[in-house]
Amino acid sequence: MVTLATLDALLDNLEEGVLFLDEQRRIVQINAAARRLLGQEGQEVVGKLCPALFDQTQCARECRRTGRCWLTGAGGDTPRTQDLVLRRTDGGEIALRLWAMLLPPNDAPLHCSIVLRDRSREIALENAARERWGLDGLVGRTQAMQALYAQILRAATSDAPALVTGESGTGKELVARALHDNSPRAQGPFVPLDCTAIPEALLESELFGHAKGAFSGASTARIGRFEAASGGTLLLDEIGEISASMQAKLLRVLQEREIVRLGENHPRKVDVRVVAATHRDLAQMVRDGTFREDLYYRLRVLPLHVPPLRERADDLPLLASKMLAELGERYRRGPVQLTPDALAAIEAYRWPGNVRQLSNALEFAIVHAEGSTIERRHLLPEIVATNVSPAAAPRYYHSSRAPHDEARHILEVLAQAGGNRAEAARRLGMSRTTLWKHLKTAHRAEDRR
Repeated sequence: MVTLATLDALLDNLEEGVLFLDEQRRIVQINAAARRLLGQEGQEVVGKLCPALFDQTQCARECRRTGRCWLTGAGGDTPRTQDLVLRRTDGGEIALRLWAMLLPPNDAPLHCSIVLRDRSREIALENAARERWGLDGLVGRTQAMQALYAQILRAATSDAPALVTGESGTGKELVARALHDNSPRAQGPFVPLDCTAIPEALLESELFGHAKGAFSGASTARIGRFEAASGGTLLLDEIGEISASMQAKLLRVLQEREIVRLGENHPRKVDVRVVAATHRDLAQMVRDGTFREDLYYRLRVLPLHVPPLRERADDLPLLASKMLAELGERYRRGPVQLTPDALAAIEAYRWPGNVRQLSNALEFAIVHAEGSTIERRHLLPEIVATNVSPAAAPRYYHSSRAPHDEARHILEVLAQAGGNRAEAARRLGMSRTTLWKHLKTAHRAEDRR
């Protein structure tokens, strides 16, 4: 049985307010944080009925109506979380979130506990997000983006794993960076890893490190990405592509918060926040049996979805303006602008490659415009085509040429990028995984010539 003396010592060290009630809903115990939040410092509240502290709130009304703590779900009801604005006895107001839990019968006279959390900072962040046109590299004023900014800022206050989902090219890494930059870990490293960029045989070593001599070629010991991200954030991009074996190993690390380097047998503690990202439907992969359900829920504590560009078309002028400002500086053109016709064509297009494709298309246009004004004729043909519906318009790296011509085009872009697949993928407006698939097709097409 928990004694009241023990509770006194423990509760006053908590940031959240905590109340303990007996079966008649009288306050048996209250910690210092709850007194402060409720404006009851220096006042005797033990023995009072709980509804008296929350007068004129739905919580108090339901408590009086039912004769039991409404939040606990007692009597077969579903437990509830209650957000409310409380007018305190000192005249001030405070936004609180309340939730409760029934206690075991052998803890009598304690019947249930109520936890109080101050929502003032959370609400201030949400209000600030509504006024934003961007957040740490993300750009947009639409409702969808405002909601995303608010979710990022809320998630940044936690250290729990986050799962960023969205189509290719939507800016999932930018979301992960914004999450890191607004978190208490902002002074620590942000370490991204594209899981598709590392061969499966080397991925374990890349993540967890290896000891000297762990395998052929391991001439020195090497730390992995988890240790490199110590005190910061590790982004595991394209998490849906890892094998079942790697899924099991990653799950263990998330559960135990420790890694074992290849070639060693002793664990090492790691202090890392993990953010995963994917364009895949992991829930469907769980149903298909290709992604572990336990890992899915371990990663998806804080889900963040990045909307596709076609669902926030009103952000196109703002996005284009920001991108053109950066491109104008890079190409030493000064301020670059779009004619109304060019902007209309951009707004009418569906942008299946999302923000990445828009950036690449504007770079194409600025190169062909040569001056500081981009006209409709400077845009890629598929963007301005009138005989193709916007929904059916192909991404610009696809062409109407014969397969061997398209193959040659892809290989030429790769050569122009100095063999750098990441840069070639960026120029073509596709992910590295998609580029890899196109390259296999391209090589086969070239071989047939």
